[in-house]
Amino acid sequence: MAFRSKFARDERPVKDVPAWVLALLALALAGQIAASLLRPAPSASAQDLPAPPPQAFLRLASLGEPIPTAKLMMLYLQSFDYQAGSRVPYRDLDYERVVAWLDRIVDLDPAGQYPLLSAARIYAEVPNPEKQRRMLDFVYRRYLEDPNRRWPWLAHAAYVAKHQLKDLPLAREYAVALQKHTTTPDAPLWVKTMEFFILEDMDELEAAKILLGGLLASGQIRDAREMAMLEARLKDLEARAAAQKKGKP
Repeated sequence: MAFRSKFARDERPVKDVPAWVLALLALALAGQIAASLLRPAPSASAQDLPAPPPQAFLRLASLGEPIPTAKLMMLYLQSFDYQAGSRVPYRDLDYERVVAWLDRIVDLDPAGQYPLLSAARIYAEVPNPEKQRRMLDFVYRRYLEDPNRRWPWLAHAAYVAKHQLKDLPLAREYAVALQKHTTTPDAPLWVKTMEFFILEDMDELEAAKILLGGLLASGQIRDAREMAMLEARLKDLEARAAAQKKGKP
């Protein structure tokens, strides 16, 4: 209470402040606002993304704790486009360096999923086919090292290849890899049958029929409902393939 009464005694009401002092304060405030409005927006260049540190240095610097180092590197990479307060579009980044960063991060933390998720769902979604292909290649290459945990990202890569790049042969290449290398029971049925649907889109009905028939005969499909659905699809495919043959000269 003593402190409050002292401060209350020392305070002066605004009406007692000379008008010229208030005018100077108002002028200073107006000058600050004008300066902030006229100041150019901070900029960041996409070319400013540096090359990642060498792997040997990172392992030494991590002091036996590579996972936190990997997470910090991922945070740096993801936040780079917001450096200096301005957004650098992903499509403008140097993708060779982005891939180099992602490779370093995966090497430090092979169990981490976020680098491949970012590659498939963020960096591969840019409207630049060349950069999309570069990122899809990264996903495919790293998928082959650990298919049973990384299959979701290659599955999305196949989706990007099919629907965005309109590159059915590339989508089929990824689908074949998924069918061949993904053996975990956690993977849904569509992972095994993705190539079949792509062959249909390519109008390769005979090849699709052979593939689906082989899958049904392999005994890999154990769910009765899934089996019935695929058998019905096979009959439809056989009818369409027969009609296609008749229509050919």
